[in-house]
Amino acid sequence: MLRVGLTGGLGSGKSTAARLFAALGAHVLQADAIGRELMEPGQLVYAAIVKHFGQGVVSPDARLDRSALAKIAFVDGRVEELNAIVHPAVIARQAKLSEGIFQRDQHAVVIVESALIFETKHGVAKSGEAKGSSAQGSEDGRWPDRFDRTILVTAPEEVKIARFVARCAAGEAMTAERRAEFEAEARRRLAQQMSDEQKSALCDYVLTNGGPLTELEWQVDQLWPILKAAAA
Repeated sequence: MLRVGLTGGLGSGKSTAARLFAALGAHVLQADAIGRELMEPGQLVYAAIVKHFGQGVVSPDARLDRSALAKIAFVDGRVEELNAIVHPAVIARQAKLSEGIFQRDQHAVVIVESALIFETKHGVAKSGEAKGSSAQGSEDGRWPDRFDRTILVTAPEEVKIARFVARCAAGEAMTAERRAEFEAEARRRLAQQMSDEQKSALCDYVLTNGGPLTELEWQVDQLWPILKAAAA
């Protein structure tokens, strides 16, 4: 079995790389998708977020207001308060899902796709609990203990920003003012993440994704047999 962490900054293309690995046979767990699931009404993480940030983050349909949370996290500078609630629960769910996969297939390659593998300061929540803002980060769940290998997907910063803008603008008319807003948001988020240079020093493998998709496909195809061999 092999536990792999797949990371990259906003707009790097880590999700694309994850899909390519999945097509080759990897079991991919997406941190964002798990987080969204845990933030649904009725979940402990949902309750902890509402308790900490107040009813202003709840939309009329009783779900969390993503725009309000994004403003609190990235504009108001309270992202670590949100991370302290969400990250431990997400990491614990990843571990549980991975264990289930390995019980079914001892030679499986499980890839966890997450933007903040190295940045998170928070460990695993206690069973049945969601950490609140007053909880301290645990030593459990640190990335060296969670993964056997780590992969970084990189791209030039301007390419990352352009991809973020294109994703945000999908389906709406783009004005110069709106583009500037999206670009500023991208730069704010990137500023809160470690640089590719810092992450490269911590990773076992680096995939470059600044050009055509075929280049990334080739790199994934070359790396996959290495990961499969390590899982045997």
